[in-house]
Amino acid sequence: MSNEEHPRYHQNRRLQQARMQRKIRQSQRRLNSLRAFWKFFLVVSLIALGIVILKMPQWRLHTNAFDSLNNPALEIVNNKIVPSQKVLSALRRNQVPLQPIFLVKTDNLKKSIKQLEPVRDVYIRRFWFPARLQIIVIERTPAITISPDIEVPPIAFFSIDGKLIGREYMSKIDEFKTVRVITYGSGDDYRNWDKQKVINFKKLAATVEMDSGEEVEYIDYRNPKDVYVKIPTVNIRLGSFNAGSFDKIHRIPSLLPQVKMLNKKVKYIDLRWDTNYIKLDE
Repeated sequence: MSNEEHPRYHQNRRLQQARMQRKIRQSQRRLNSLRAFWKFFLVVSLIALGIVILKMPQWRLHTNAFDSLNNPALEIVNNKIVPSQKVLSALRRNQVPLQPIFLVKTDNLKKSIKQLEPVRDVYIRRFWFPARLQIIVIERTPAITISPDIEVPPIAFFSIDGKLIGREYMSKIDEFKTVRVITYGSGDDYRNWDKQKVINFKKLAATVEMDSGEEVEYIDYRNPKDVYVKIPTVNIRLGSFNAGSFDKIHRIPSLLPQVKMLNKKVKYIDLRWDTNYIKLDE
């Protein structure tokens, strides 16, 4: 009988296989334990690294972020009428946020800036690492300016949405195309004007410019019952400013050539009546 057929041989072989399997299982358990340890170590390391990163000062605005316009943590853009210094002053009504920039609420900052009269809306962008703010100012569009006299510079202006804005914001108005209205405020106080009134003045100027081919220099509204519109060639006398004034203006193209042909100085074109006439300067 050969060794392979001997019962003792088979028994030893089974014992060897069993020992080998136990060694394999032990190796697998050690390998699994090692893997678990490294996973735990990696997770703890990542958590610790995350905490360290979140605690870095670059995630937070510096406490002097609102102290100066030259601060790299603050940028103010798109403001043509409101000086950046006024926007900065509005921001200073609030404390500089201390939490990480991605947790900062900007509602109060927006509210403070929107209290500035020419500001229609404001958007605030938050940039991460290093933390900084970009203030995007959306301003009201100037439509008409107000002067108490022809020789006096404008003292206020109305935006296209009917908002009256005072003298302190007049320095940049020349950059916009506006209609200059001369008014004392008597008879029709401009402080009570609404959006529709502003639109009517804009429409009046646009209609005169379209029919005359010339730019309107000003609208003389010192007497609301006797309104003049000045263009380079001549003064246009309308009388009361109402819905019918626009029909009167359409007569201008037929009158301007006559004015330009005259060798005498013309005081105004009178459009108050059904019959037009040219008033000479005596």
